[in-house]
Amino acid sequence: MERIGIVGVGRMGANMARRLKDAGYPVAAVYDVRNDAAQNLAAEIGAEPCAELAHVTQNADVIITVVNDDAAMKKIFATGGDTLLKRAKRKLFINCATISPQTHLRVEELAAKRGAQSLEACMASSIPQARDGTLYLMVGGEPAAFERAKPILQKLSSSMRYVGKAGEAAKVKALVNMVMNINTAGLAEGLGLGAALGLDLTMLREVFLQTGANSRVLQTDGEDMQNREHSCFFSAAHAAKDSGIALKLAKEAGLNLPVAAATFKQYRRMIDEGLGELDKSGVAELTFKGRGRSKTS
Repeated sequence: MERIGIVGVGRMGANMARRLKDAGYPVAAVYDVRNDAAQNLAAEIGAEPCAELAHVTQNADVIITVVNDDAAMKKIFATGGDTLLKRAKRKLFINCATISPQTHLRVEELAAKRGAQSLEACMASSIPQARDGTLYLMVGGEPAAFERAKPILQKLSSSMRYVGKAGEAAKVKALVNMVMNINTAGLAEGLGLGAALGLDLTMLREVFLQTGANSRVLQTDGEDMQNREHSCFFSAAHAAKDSGIALKLAKEAGLNLPVAAATFKQYRRMIDEGLGELDKSGVAELTFKGRGRSKTS
C-alpha cells in the first residue's frame, strides 16, 4: 500500500486519516498550521507530525490536502520556500478542499512540472461520513491519476463520480453547495415565518417533509433550526465562501443569480455578526424573531 500523508487535520482531515488507518493504509505523515492538532492526531494514529510541508511529501507517496480556501491551497503549493512541491516526483496529490476551479488547474500544472500527479476529490457529506468512509466524492483530473487514487478513494467513500478534467469537479461542487445554501436559507425563512405565525414547528416540519417543501436540508437542519442547535458540521463561513465561488463562476458565464446572491449576503451577514463559526443551520438566527448574536452568545 502507498504511504499516505494528510495536510490539514481539522475535523474532516483528521477523520479521513482515522478512516484510512482503520482500512489498513499506512498514514505516515500529518501536517497542520495548528501544530498541536498535528501532534495529537499523530500520537493517536502512529504517524509522524511534520513541522514542514516538504517533510510530508518526503514521507508519503500520496498526499491528501484538506485546507480552507484558495489562499491556503496556493501557500501549500508555493513554487518556493517550504512547499509540498519539493521533491514531488512520482507523488500523487489528492486535493479535497472546496476551492476555485482555477486553483485546481494551477495545482495540476505545478505538480506536472515536478513530475507529480494531481487530482481533485471534492467531498459531499460531512464529519461522520468522513470517519466511517461514506463520503460522496466528485473527482476531476487526468484518468491515470484517478485510477491510481481509486483504491484510496473507495475506502473514503460510499460512492464517487468521475466528472472529467481538472477544474470540472470543483465547478460541480460549487453548484452543489450553492443550491444547498439556498435551500438552507429558504428553510430558515419558512420555519422563522412559521414560528412568527404561532405554528407548531414540529408539525410544520412534518408537513414540509411530505410536500414540495421537502429537501435534504430539511432532514439534516430543520430540527436544529427549531431547537437552536448549531454545533458545527459545515460552518456559515464556509457556506459564504462556497456561495462566493459559485457567484464568481456565474459572473464569468454572464449569468445573474439573484437568489444565490441573496443567500450569499445572509451568510456574509452571519460572519459580520460574529456567527460565522456556527453551523450553516445558524442562518435561522437571522430569521426567527428574538434571535441573533445577543441571543446566541
